[in-house]
Amino acid sequence: MHNCPMTEFASAPADQAESQPQLLLVDGSSYLYRAFHALPDLRVDPNDRASQPTGAIRGVINMLTVLRKQYPKAQYAVCVFDAPGGTFRDDIYPEYKAQRAPMPDDLRSQIAPIHEAVDLLGWRVLAVPGVEADDVIGTLARTAAEQDIEVIVSSGDKDLAQLVTERITIIDTMSGKRRDLAGVQTEFGVPASLMVDYQVLLGDSVDNVPGVDKVGPKTAAKWLTEYGSLDAIVENASKIKGMAGENLRKALEWLPTGRQLLTIRTNCDLTGYVDGLPSLDAVTGREINAEAMVEFYKKYGFKTLAKGLEAGQSKTASPAAGSGPKSGSNSDPSTGDLFADPPAASRAGELKYDVVFDWPAFDAWLAKIEAAELTALDTETTSLDEMQARIVGISFSVTPGEAAYIPLAHTGPDTPQQLPLDEVLQRLKPWLENPGKKKLGQHIKYDRHVFANHGIEVRGYAHDTMLQSYVLEVHRPHGLASLAERHLGRKGIQYEDLCGKGAHQIPFAQVAVDKAAEYSAEDSDQTLDVHLALWPRLEENDKLRGIYELEMESSEALYRIERTGVLIDGDALRVQSHELGQRILALEKEAHELAGQPFNLGSPKQIGEIFFVKLGLPVVKKTATGAPSTDEEVLEKLAEDYPLPARILEHRGLSKLKGTYTDKLPLMVNAATGRVHTHYAQAVAVTGRLSSNDPNLQNIPIRNAEGRRVREAFVAPPGCVIASADYSQIELRIMAHISGDEALLRAFTEGLDVHRATAAEVFGVETEQVTSEQRRYAKVINFGLIYGMSSFGLARNLGIDNTAARNYIARYFERYPGVKKYMDDTRQSAKDTGYVETVFGRRLYLPEINSPNGPRRAGAERAAINAPMQGTAADLIKMSMVQVQKALDEQQRKTRMIMQVHDELVLEVPEAEVEWMRSEIPRLMAGVAALKVPLLAEVGVGPNWEQAH
Repeated sequence: MHNCPMTEFASAPADQAESQPQLLLVDGSSYLYRAFHALPDLRVDPNDRASQPTGAIRGVINMLTVLRKQYPKAQYAVCVFDAPGGTFRDDIYPEYKAQRAPMPDDLRSQIAPIHEAVDLLGWRVLAVPGVEADDVIGTLARTAAEQDIEVIVSSGDKDLAQLVTERITIIDTMSGKRRDLAGVQTEFGVPASLMVDYQVLLGDSVDNVPGVDKVGPKTAAKWLTEYGSLDAIVENASKIKGMAGENLRKALEWLPTGRQLLTIRTNCDLTGYVDGLPSLDAVTGREINAEAMVEFYKKYGFKTLAKGLEAGQSKTASPAAGSGPKSGSNSDPSTGDLFADPPAASRAGELKYDVVFDWPAFDAWLAKIEAAELTALDTETTSLDEMQARIVGISFSVTPGEAAYIPLAHTGPDTPQQLPLDEVLQRLKPWLENPGKKKLGQHIKYDRHVFANHGIEVRGYAHDTMLQSYVLEVHRPHGLASLAERHLGRKGIQYEDLCGKGAHQIPFAQVAVDKAAEYSAEDSDQTLDVHLALWPRLEENDKLRGIYELEMESSEALYRIERTGVLIDGDALRVQSHELGQRILALEKEAHELAGQPFNLGSPKQIGEIFFVKLGLPVVKKTATGAPSTDEEVLEKLAEDYPLPARILEHRGLSKLKGTYTDKLPLMVNAATGRVHTHYAQAVAVTGRLSSNDPNLQNIPIRNAEGRRVREAFVAPPGCVIASADYSQIELRIMAHISGDEALLRAFTEGLDVHRATAAEVFGVETEQVTSEQRRYAKVINFGLIYGMSSFGLARNLGIDNTAARNYIARYFERYPGVKKYMDDTRQSAKDTGYVETVFGRRLYLPEINSPNGPRRAGAERAAINAPMQGTAADLIKMSMVQVQKALDEQQRKTRMIMQVHDELVLEVPEAEVEWMRSEIPRLMAGVAALKVPLLAEVGVGPNWEQAH
C-alpha cells in the first residue's frame, strides 16, 4: 500500500517564462467512462454484438488527440487510471463508494486495450495499486508546480478543483470549461484554497460521502465567505440559526472524517511507478509508435485510422515532442473516422478567424473558396422562419482552423462600416449557383431558402453534417453543438450567449460584429471538422452511404416542395371555423345539461368530480397518484355507454381542430406567395419518416367529416387539379418481402385482397365465403401484428376476450410461419446488435432492447418488428419523391409536388398534364425498388386534396 500523508505546499510564483515547461496530466478514469457513454456501441465486427467492444477505446484516443493538439509543446505527459482494489479511504470508511454500480463488462474489457493505446500514443500510463488516480494526479501536479512547471490537468471531475493554483489549471476538453483561479471562484463562489472545505460541507453523493444535510452550494459558499474557513464555521456552529445550523451541529463529529476522505493527497509515495521524484524525467512524452499503432488499429477494426497512419498522412508527434500540425492538414491518423483534424477551439496558436470589412479581404476569400475542393458555408439571419429570413452575415471555412465572417446587416451601436449586402451577394452569386463548386453545410435546406429569399438558387451542396449524423446515429441529437461536443470534444459559443433568452433576447443583427464573427466563423469551422469526422465512416459502409445519398437527394426535393407551398381557401376555412365555434358552444351546453351543472370541460379535476362523485361512473383506471383517470383512453371507453364522455370527447376534438387548423391556417399564408409553406424536418423520426410543422400537415384528422373538410380547403389554382399518389398496403408488402412468407408473397403476387386472403387462412374458409366482419378482423390482425400488437391489444381492438385473441394470433402464425420466424429472428438480432435495418440498410437503433425494465424492453421489441417496415416505407416514399422530381425536371413539366404526407405524394397538376401524370407517377413510384412483391401506387385527382382521395 502506497502511503499518502496529508501535507500543505506553498503556491508557486506567478511569473512564467514563455518557454516554461508543461506537464499534461490526464484523468484516464474520467476519460474512459465519458468515452464509453458518449460514443455508440462500436465493435471490432459491427455485425457481431459478441465481438470486442471498441467505443471507449476510440473515444479515449480521440480525447487524447484533442489535448495533444491543444498543448503541442508539453514536455511531460501522463495518463492516470484507477488501479483495481481498495485504498486507504476504504479503511477509513467502509461505505466509501459503496453505492457505485460495478463497471459494465463492455467497459471492463476495453481497459487493457486503452492502456496499450495510450502507451503507443506516447503517454506514460500510470495505475498505482492502493492509490486513487486523483491522488496520483495531485502528487504529480504539486511536485511539478513546485518546480515552476505549468500543470494542465484534463478531467471532467470538479473535485480536482481543490488542486488549482497559479501553476495548476484544470481543463475539461468535453465541455470547454477551464478551472483556473478565476474560473474556480466564478463557478463555485469560493477560492480554490477553500475548495476542500466547500466539498466537505456538501459531501459527495457519487462517492457516498455524507456532508451537512440540506446544505447546498449556495449555503456552503455563503458560510465560507462569512467565516473564512471550515474550522471557523465549526467554531461558530452554535451561532448559526435555522435548520441548516441544526444539521451542521449534528454533523460536527463526522466532518473530520469527511475531510480525510475528500482531500486529494499530494505527496503519495510513487516509488516503483514514478522513480526519481521530484525529477519528472520518468514521465517525459514520447513519439507515437507508428508501426505498433497501425497493428493496434487493425486489430480493433479502426480501418481508416490504420490506413491514415500507414499512408503517413500525419507525422504529428506526441504532446511532448514539441511540434504541432500545420493548420492546413487534412487528416490525423490518431483520430481517423471520428475526427480528422483537431477542433478549432483546441488549436493553440493555430486558430485564424477573419472578419471581412473591405473588398481586398473579400476578394482574397472569394479566391480561396473558388479554389477549394469543399467549402463549409453558414448564414446568420433575421429569423428561424426560412421563408422570411434575411441575411445578416455569411461565414466560410475551407481549411480546419481557418474561417471568415462577412458582416452585412448588423445594426448594433458602434457597428463598423460593412460591405453592401446586395453587392456582396451579387459577387458571390456565380460561385453560389455553380454546381461544380462543392459546398458543405449544417441543415443545408434552411440556408438554401435563405439565399433564395435574396434571389439566389444555391447549387453544388455536396454534404450536410446534420444528415450525416442522422444516418450514422439516428438515436442521438443532430444539432451542430451536440455534434461538435460528441465528435470533436469541443463546446462552442451558444446562440443564447450572444443574444440572450426569452423576452430579453436581441436580434442577431444587434450582436456586436466581433462576437458575431467568432460565433459564425466557429460554426463553419466546426461544420468542416464534423464532416471530416463523419464522412469517412459513411464512405466505409456502402449501405449507409446509399441512405445518406438518398437523404441528400430528398433534401433537394423537399426544398422544392417547401418553396412551392400549397394554396388554401382561407374563406372556406373561416366559414368552417365559425361553424365549429357554434358547435363547440352547443356541445358545452349539452355537457352542462348532462352533468346537471356548469363546469370547465378542459379541467380533469372537475371532470373527475362530476364523473365519479356526482354521476358515479365506473373508474376505468387510475393516475400515478391514485386518482381516477379522465384521459383520452378513459373517455373513449366510457363514451361507449355514457353520453357525457362522448360530448366531452367531441368537444375536445373540434376545439383542437379549430385552434390548430381552421383558425390558424389562413393566418399562415405567406404574403409574398399567397401560399402556406410547411417545414419538413428531415432528421427527427428514428424510422426515417419526415415530420411536418408550421403547419403540421400530417396530423389533420381524416376519420371524421370535419377533419376531411379541412383538407377540402387545400385547393388547386385555376387550370390545375390536385393529385394524390400513394402506395397501396405498403407495410404489408414490405412484411411479405422481409419475411419471405410464401402465403403472403402469393397473395400479393396474384393481386389478391390480402385481408380477405388472411381471413380465409385464419378462419379456415374459402376466399369467396369470407364475411365483411371476418375481413375486418383479418385487417386488424394484419396491421396489428406489424406494430407488435399483443393478444391483449388485439382483444381490446376487436372487442373480444383474450383467449379468442390468442387463438386468432396462433392460427395466423400457423398459416404464416414466415412472419413468425421473421419476428423471432428480428427480436434476437436486435438484442444482439442493438439495432435493426431497413431493406436498404438504414439503421434503426433500439437503446432499450436489452433493458432490465420489462415494459421498456417489450416496447423496444415491438419497435424492432415494426421499424424495418416503417423505415423501409419511409425510404421508398423518399425514393419516389426524388424520382418524381427528376422526371418533372428532365421532362420540363409544369406539375409540381406540393406535399409529402406519410406514404403519399400530393401534386398540383395542370389540366393538360393530368393524363401524363395518371400513367407516369404510378410507374415511377412502382419502379423505385425491386421487392419480392410488386409495389403498387394509386392516384386520385380532384379540385382539392380531400376529393383527390
